[in-house]
Amino acid sequence: MMLDFNIGLGGILLPVVLVLLGASFRILREYERGVVFQLGRFWKVKGPGLVIVVPGLQQMVRVDLRVVTMDVEPQDVISRDNVSVKVNAVVFFRVIDPQKAIIQVENYLMATSQLAQTTLRVVLGKHELDEMLAERERLNLDVQQILDAQTDAWGIKVTNVEIKHIDLNESMVRAIARQAEAERERRAKVIHAEGEKQAAVSLLEAAQMLARQPEAMQLRYLQTMTQVAGDRASTIVFPLPMDLLGRLLDKQPGVQAPAKPED
Repeated sequence: MMLDFNIGLGGILLPVVLVLLGASFRILREYERGVVFQLGRFWKVKGPGLVIVVPGLQQMVRVDLRVVTMDVEPQDVISRDNVSVKVNAVVFFRVIDPQKAIIQVENYLMATSQLAQTTLRVVLGKHELDEMLAERERLNLDVQQILDAQTDAWGIKVTNVEIKHIDLNESMVRAIARQAEAERERRAKVIHAEGEKQAAVSLLEAAQMLARQPEAMQLRYLQTMTQVAGDRASTIVFPLPMDLLGRLLDKQPGVQAPAKPED
């Protein structure tokens, strides 16, 4: 009777021992760490590799150390110039201190997500719409620095923040298009006026040069006659100044310049 009892007890204890031994061995991958608690108190961080946990006395929580890509839901943001937009972003972060990530915050993933949404609204609300559209890199850096400072107590390192989309309503899109068109027209008028100014300066310098050199004026008259005549057989009456004709006659020997009429 005693032998049967021992055999029955052994048959019960053996499977229990095997189950306890199986539950005592844990394998952690290279990117995992185990936060071990002993009788409810933090004991140590273990891993990677084979980890032995005493059942009933110790508990282990796995923590992933890889970079987490978190998509921030679209947020309603009112800019400093009172323009309502929808903005969404993506946050890249990873756990650098498994102990803090488990002990200091209940759910570090949820906490980081909510903090990212709030920070995105606060930071973008301090800027005007033009700054949101033109200075995304600076805004990304501002949000990343604020998130990194606030999540440091949770053992989390925010490595990057990227604003993906800034959605505007149809009326604002049309207003921006009209503004861009007006800006292009303004630039075109400024460029045209600058060209007219440079052309006027060049013409003034050319006129002053021709006034100082009468021979250049003669060549200019001849060039103009050639351009007007071209290849067409036509008669052209071209006014010739008397002072110019007088200079030409004075330079020819034996030719007397026409006398000026007396008063």
